[in-house]
Amino acid sequence: MLFDLKEHYRSAVVKELSSLFGYSNHMQVPRLTKVVINRGIGAATSNSKLVEVTFDQMWALTGQKPLLIRSKKSISNFKLREGQIIGCKVTLRRDRMWHFVSKLVNTALPKIRDFRGVSNSSFDGRGNYTLGIKGDDIFVETDTDSGQLLGFDVTFVTSAKSDNEAFKLLSSLGMPFRRSVDKKG
Repeated sequence: MLFDLKEHYRSAVVKELSSLFGYSNHMQVPRLTKVVINRGIGAATSNSKLVEVTFDQMWALTGQKPLLIRSKKSISNFKLREGQIIGCKVTLRRDRMWHFVSKLVNTALPKIRDFRGVSNSSFDGRGNYTLGIKGDDIFVETDTDSGQLLGFDVTFVTSAKSDNEAFKLLSSLGMPFRRSVDKKG
């Protein structure tokens, strides 16, 4: 059984962030609104089986049917035609979101070889955080018999008004950020 992250947020994180930032109402506390998992599959122009593999992996990973992204226009230099599939994404909300974040933080990220934490500098200035995963082999659900590792991006969309609030929210939820090293002394 995975750690119940939703209950941890309600019981501990809300109190911690309220005292830290001085919120008078628990509805002011930043929360995780959605998680978007995205994979660009531009290589599908030469390998059509890649679309099927990506679709199946995303579905197995999230438990939700992915959305295939098609190109809007043709670009001859990239051998890309209008309407061709170039990406795959899944937007997770509510219980599926909490389950995926718990699985990512507690089981998948610790499997990365020589893992020292995720980057502190991937915030967008509005309280959202994007994490790039280089290999999908860290998840049990992904089948890597295709011979190549496929990466993807995970975007955490929060209701935080600043990057500092989002950083505190995600670190309270267990996101293993890198320790920043002082270069002064």
